[in-house]
Amino acid sequence: MRHPLGMVERLRRAVESHDLDGLVDCFATAFRNETPAHPARGFSGREQVRENWSRIFDGVPDVTADVLRTAVDGDVVWSEWEIRGMRRDGAPHLMRGVILFGVKDDRADWARFYLEPVDTDSDGVHTAITRLVGERNPA
Repeated sequence: MRHPLGMVERLRRAVESHDLDGLVDCFATAFRNETPAHPARGFSGREQVRENWSRIFDGVPDVTADVLRTAVDGDVVWSEWEIRGMRRDGAPHLMRGVILFGVKDDRADWARFYLEPVDTDSDGVHTAITRLVGERNPA
């Protein structure tokens, strides 16, 4: 068995080179994706990976990816990603976050996906906490 980080690097290279078949090959046939902050977005199967990335490559033709940090615990890789490019409509595409991968036989068997679009228009921490806790008249 190869080191689990090898799968993450193969995945990053496939994104960089827009190699859809190589990207899909990074995932097990019965791959399971959980998105804990958005449970309805979870899915199973690498054919959904193919559909997702086909749409990303088409919608963000210059998409690139960087893996900023990693940590390995047995067959689990914690990876911090930045994915960016320009959408066809001219809007910037920028996502950052963490993906945990369970790696088996040099492929992602499962993932917990915490990658999110970057919100550059935020009102700051005070407003965010006010919304989070439902305050009407913060002090």
